[in-house]
Amino acid sequence: MGKTIGIDLGTTNSCAAVVENGQPVIIPNEKGNRTTPSVVAFTRIGEQLTGEAALRQAAVNSDRTISSIKRHMGTNWSINIDGKKYSPQEISSIILRKLKKDAENYLGEPVTDAVITVPAYFNDIQRQATKDAGRIAGLNVKRIINEPTSAALAYGLNNGAAQKILVYDLGGGTFDVSVIEIGGDVIEVLATNGDNHLGGDDFDERIVLHLQGVLRKQNGIDLKRDVAAMQRLREAAEQCKKELSSMERARIYLPYLSMNKGEPVNFEYTLTRTEFNELTKDLVARTEGPVRNALNDAGIAASELGRVILVGGSTRIPAVQEKVRALTGKNPERSINPDECVAQGAAMQGDILTEGTLQLYNGGSGILLLDVTPLSLSIETIGGVATRLVERNSTLPVHYSQVFTTAAAFQRSVDINVLQGERPMARDNRSIGRFRLNGIKAAPAGVPQIEVTFDIDVNGILRVSAKDLDTGRAQSITIDDNERMSDAEIEQAIRDAREYAEQDGMRRQAAELNTQAGQLLNQVQSLMQEQKRSLGKEDRNFLKNDIAALQKAVSRNNPAKTTPSNVEEVQRALDNLKQSSSRILGI
Repeated sequence: MGKTIGIDLGTTNSCAAVVENGQPVIIPNEKGNRTTPSVVAFTRIGEQLTGEAALRQAAVNSDRTISSIKRHMGTNWSINIDGKKYSPQEISSIILRKLKKDAENYLGEPVTDAVITVPAYFNDIQRQATKDAGRIAGLNVKRIINEPTSAALAYGLNNGAAQKILVYDLGGGTFDVSVIEIGGDVIEVLATNGDNHLGGDDFDERIVLHLQGVLRKQNGIDLKRDVAAMQRLREAAEQCKKELSSMERARIYLPYLSMNKGEPVNFEYTLTRTEFNELTKDLVARTEGPVRNALNDAGIAASELGRVILVGGSTRIPAVQEKVRALTGKNPERSINPDECVAQGAAMQGDILTEGTLQLYNGGSGILLLDVTPLSLSIETIGGVATRLVERNSTLPVHYSQVFTTAAAFQRSVDINVLQGERPMARDNRSIGRFRLNGIKAAPAGVPQIEVTFDIDVNGILRVSAKDLDTGRAQSITIDDNERMSDAEIEQAIRDAREYAEQDGMRRQAAELNTQAGQLLNQVQSLMQEQKRSLGKEDRNFLKNDIAALQKAVSRNNPAKTTPSNVEEVQRALDNLKQSSSRILGI
């Protein structure tokens, strides 16, 4: 059985890990780096770039470069590239496919199984979208687990003493806080809370807005419509934020940032940590509510916490750490890497599911993870009321049934609106699906007995079923939500991904063959010149014919538009010239 890898599919960076020799280890990417930028780009010649390669060219190709796609998961966002529309699932699958390939190169064997993490506050549609992205990437997603829970699992590997911990997870695009109890062979999530639209990207944007203001004041220019300049400004803002985590001031220097009245604008500015804290203080303050709510839902005081674990690169911001100390009265734990612990925990969970080699801190053969549903589940009833069926922070898996009836006489069907959220009225919550139950036995209002069952699996993904108790006939219910991909759409995306992979492979092969051909042509022509006096006319003509054939084949072999026949033609001509030059010139 192959290895199951753990993947932290992050907003800004992604990370993969695997258990080897009983310990979780980070899988380096092809550049040797331990994290990979969650960036995808499409070049003008049709190539897909992922990770560092995509990030490097973002400033000159910003309209065809996609970052922070995680913020769009579970929405109907899309981008059109060269006439093809890409969904968030498809963009995310490109990142996952890159991580899969890096893992295969590292392990030296095919990888098909994975555990993928998501923010604890992801709803059903976002979780399903993440699972679909894995499927498009060619992965069998064995489990979707919450990022704070995964971090707690990694922390517990070396800190198995019974305790309650708070995981404060501030990443590139999302914020989660979970209260988790570790004890023996059980890791139980007591409560979770968060904000899916708060993260490092927002801190970067505050710096960008500030720098735009400085530019308007100093140079009288507005960069909003200068796409390339704005991309450079965002990159500088992110680097500035990172530097201010360890220094009191950060210098920004962007030569030739833009043009003003025909003259180049060289932008230089120094931002202090005090200024940065002032620009972002409301963002830091927004983390306070979820922390208090999670503690209240867990029914414990901050003083009862054993540890506070920081997860996500944005927790390196000193003002964030100060806020955590103020809220909990504890110094945050520094024994785990905030960028890597989520992937490590996911790898551990994958190893546990396959009964691998993990050396458990409890000395046993397994760990039971008891996660929770992040938001309450309701259905819309008479008067637009959200009638709650499953409370938030219910332990997974959840199986809950409730009997409903009709509102009008002799109804033959009922429409049910499934909601996720905490508000009392349906309109104030997120509708995650609607279904219609047909074939109800005609009867006066209030007589039919319709049992609706909610099943939430260990991945936090919802399934709905219903049964007319009068007839005993079960009805199949299909969630109809246009923000989910249908099976047909997923299968098409898988085919597209395979086709792109084949095209990319052919492009690489074409480029490599052209390079080999160029090197051989130079070598042969140079030796022919050196040996022109000793070469017979017949041999010289033979070589010239093979050289011409190879040059012609290369001229037809444009990597951007290559075909299998083009590649075969170059390979054949290359082999012919190799043989003739070896026989005649002794190469």
